[in-house]
Amino acid sequence: MRTIDLNAATWRKSSYSNQDGGACVEVSDEFVGVVPVRDSKDPHGPALIFPSTAWSAFVAAVKDGQFSA
Repeated sequence: MRTIDLNAATWRKSSYSNQDGGACVEVSDEFVGVVPVRDSKDPHGPALIFPSTAWSAFVAAVKDGQFSA
């Protein structure tokens, strides 16, 4: 298992996050083959690391409305 150093990562907030600061997800696009994801309210907390293909499939499903309430 490889170790990923996220200390210098650049994070961007999801376009689906609230503008008032709630329910915010941040991702980093700097890593080959994986996408780190974290809660912007806890920037020093843990990050989940997803394979790029799985993250792309998830984003496509969100855009397609598959998770609409």
